[in-house]
Amino acid sequence: MSPTRQQVLMYHSVDDFDEDPYLITVRPARFAAQMAWLRGRGLRGVSMRELLRAQREGTARRLVGLTFDDGYADFATHALPVLLRQGFTATVFAVTGRLGGDNAWDPLGPRKPLMTADQLRQVADAGMEVASHTQTHLSLAGAPTGDLYHEVKTSRTDLEAILGHEVIGLAYPYGHADREAVEAVRAAGYAYACGIKPGEADQLCLPRTHVSDDDRLLRLTVKRALHYCKWGRR
Repeated sequence: MSPTRQQVLMYHSVDDFDEDPYLITVRPARFAAQMAWLRGRGLRGVSMRELLRAQREGTARRLVGLTFDDGYADFATHALPVLLRQGFTATVFAVTGRLGGDNAWDPLGPRKPLMTADQLRQVADAGMEVASHTQTHLSLAGAPTGDLYHEVKTSRTDLEAILGHEVIGLAYPYGHADREAVEAVRAAGYAYACGIKPGEADQLCLPRTHVSDDDRLLRLTVKRALHYCKWGRR
């Protein structure tokens, strides 16, 4: 089965907010409702590692990938308890050069704290997958070759030192990936990588469905239907 057949949801931050210029934040109550919606439809949210393993085994039909880009600290405080309560897992993509810092790459703000190394270990111990979002959140498409390979290789090495186990996945910052970026990810030894739009690289450029605070249950239903209209149910 092609890894693009199963829907993968893309989250970033789960927190209350007054402003959200990049539409990356979902309020905790909304997030809890979205996860309950999945459970109510007989679906189970899982990490990319778990989803891809289930696909290889032919047991992925009722699974939905859950991913969280950037590694915001609110994942540990707001998202993790909901996921554990529902019996779900998820993948968090961390920016290793900014652990304990904030999302300085977003010029319009607001500033959001990122998880520390200790928090990454804690969420991993709770059953979540921690994977790479590069070292500095650099857009990899069109990046100089030296920077490109450093971003993807160093971030993987850093995470493996923090977690004490192999890291197999990466998400492209901003969803930007070109052929050279994909080849750098392949050379660094990743088993999969997540983008946004479908790409030719298949397992090294997996598509995802963006989820925002505006996604109430009807919109989630439509987004799921559109996914399967494109990819088909298998």
